[in-house]
Amino acid sequence: MDQTPTTKRILIVDDNNEAADITAELLELHGFHTAVAYGGLTGLDVARTFQPDAILLDLGMPGMDGYQVAAALRAVPDFDHVALIAFTAWSDVITRQRVQATGFDEHVIKPANLERILAAVRSALDKRLHSMEASA
Repeated sequence: MDQTPTTKRILIVDDNNEAADITAELLELHGFHTAVAYGGLTGLDVARTFQPDAILLDLGMPGMDGYQVAAALRAVPDFDHVALIAFTAWSDVITRQRVQATGFDEHVIKPANLERILAAVRSALDKRLHSMEASA
């Protein structure tokens, strides 16, 4: 499977519109195809149509939070290949444990520089690829 950024689709789900848009623009500049959703429920809808390879997912959103979105995605086999990256300001031990238990592949603490975001995306994609190969 080709792991070049130009073939990868990244969905950013964050209720902070400006942060989501800037993150998408930066990832586009690095060759990724991006889409943005400004809430959890909308993020699920966009995931179905955009078919991302990875999702940067804010945890603290009103309505449907990032944990609920991740759990919903992990419950559907069509999304088994999708890398999930928690993208949040929360970094306490309980959050880290819950992120791992919910099925995220990476945890990025905001604010994060572009190098950290890119490293997390690449790592999450690699983890998901290896997970899919192991289960095949």
